[in-house]
Amino acid sequence: MAEWLVEEGIGETRALLIENDRALAARMFWIGKECARTILMAKIVSRKTGSSRALCVSERGTEINADGLPRDASEGSQVRLIITREQIAEQGRLKRAQARYFGDDNPHIPPETVIDTGTIVRRFPAGLWEDVWDSAAIRTLDFPGGSIIVSTTPAMTLIDVDGEGTPRELSLAAIPSIARALQWFDLGGSIGIDFPTIPDKAGRKAVDAALSEALDDWPHERTAMNGFGFVQLVARLEGPSLLHRLSLSRTGACARMALRRAEMAQGTGRVLLMSVHPALKAKLKEAWLVELAQRTGKEVRIETNPKLALEAGHAQLVDQ
Repeated sequence: MAEWLVEEGIGETRALLIENDRALAARMFWIGKECARTILMAKIVSRKTGSSRALCVSERGTEINADGLPRDASEGSQVRLIITREQIAEQGRLKRAQARYFGDDNPHIPPETVIDTGTIVRRFPAGLWEDVWDSAAIRTLDFPGGSIIVSTTPAMTLIDVDGEGTPRELSLAAIPSIARALQWFDLGGSIGIDFPTIPDKAGRKAVDAALSEALDDWPHERTAMNGFGFVQLVARLEGPSLLHRLSLSRTGACARMALRRAEMAQGTGRVLLMSVHPALKAKLKEAWLVELAQRTGKEVRIETNPKLALEAGHAQLVDQ
């Protein structure tokens, strides 16, 4: 039976849905970010007369577009909100967080997250998080005869199918990887799939049916494939996907992964030596390094190597 496992990492919390030693889905939550379902107090900084919406700012300084506010909540007052979508970085801009009013007398209990319900473990089964993370880092999943490439744009996430075989054969072969990417990368919002153009209606219907079956347990709405091979999906979006993190906050994501590898370093030695790209060193907060030293019981040192890729940060135990 599938089970959510949770790793409480340094700078982030990770979750994997695992069944029979396979990763079915993944989540990544960055510590310090006001993620979906968080309840918080925020100050109203701008509100139009008669509107139920307002611009608010949290105690951390996060700008929030809030809805459902009571009439007597004026500018300068504090209101209790529940985040419905975390802020999302995009190329050249930052989408504000979204929230709704959640007053002190609200009888509703926010839905639990996978972090609340999952089983906390020290480490995931070997290799599973690495498979998900590495695939998100290169934005690619292979399948027999081809591959899919997943890209983020301000308008939507795009999945491009490429490979060998007839358009119908290639499209059908790609569907398992598409279904896996949606869950592994925690995709939501508007998603476009660019299949090869299938000229006959029967072929398009066959791909639609196979896609419907593959996504049966993934809540979404979907269009039928059009004459150019394009299918659009729409799913609930509560925050940045793994793909967004690795595409638009890549240095921060790689810094957190380097910390995970350092914490897992095996061997003897009193010093934990991290080797990272210079850009990663600037992202490694002092508090994170202190926590790493506490978790491992080792002195932490950092050396930089500009020849290392951002994703290639690693660590070893040495005597001095």
